[in-house]
Amino acid sequence: MSSTVTVKPTGGVRAIGMLTIIAGIIMILAGGVTWYAVHDQLAAENITVSDDADFLPGDDVDGPFSAYAQADIINHHALESSGGKTYAELEQDDPTRTTMMTASFLRASLFTSVVAFGVAALVIGLGIMFILLGVALRRLAGGSEVSVDTSSAREPAPAATAPAAAHAAGPATASPGTPAASAAPAASAAPAAPAAPAAEPRPVTSPGPEDVPGDDTPTRDAGPRH
Repeated sequence: MSSTVTVKPTGGVRAIGMLTIIAGIIMILAGGVTWYAVHDQLAAENITVSDDADFLPGDDVDGPFSAYAQADIINHHALESSGGKTYAELEQDDPTRTTMMTASFLRASLFTSVVAFGVAALVIGLGIMFILLGVALRRLAGGSEVSVDTSSAREPAPAATAPAAAHAAGPATASPGTPAASAAPAASAAPAAPAAPAAEPRPVTSPGPEDVPGDDTPTRDAGPRH
């Protein structure tokens, strides 16, 4: 039986793709504005990474890596001045406590800027992924109609019947150990002939004198001999 299935592109998918592209553009813009704002605020402070920092010494603090480097060296200097104790471990009247508090505030501000840079980069990356997804959806939904002919499916060939196979193979000889159920269908299909009634036994009689053959002369009474 011949039939044809037609697949049409869905218009709603194109609209979803367009919305996804718009959302991606907005995310990229938001991430870019956030990145620039944090960068501008850090650059306005005119902070320079200390010369004894582990990396980026002497660099201006205006990005995530330079801000992290400065926060790390501030913590190192504060611990040196307090003898390795943190703000919470110092006594209430210890003058170093004020230095540790100021260092903690500076480090918290720098780490906040590092987190802000990371969030901005994440949003920009998600915006790019949204744009790619929207473009892919619109390309899939913008194709032409596709018709599929289902009559081209191959039907399985009919299996050979048992009588034809038996004719081709000839009479089968039962081998030892073969069950009786494997006999040819033709033999089992033939009706059995009714059995003939058994003959009744006839009585057997012994032959009398008159039945002895070969002696037709009558017997005479010989009387007494003189």
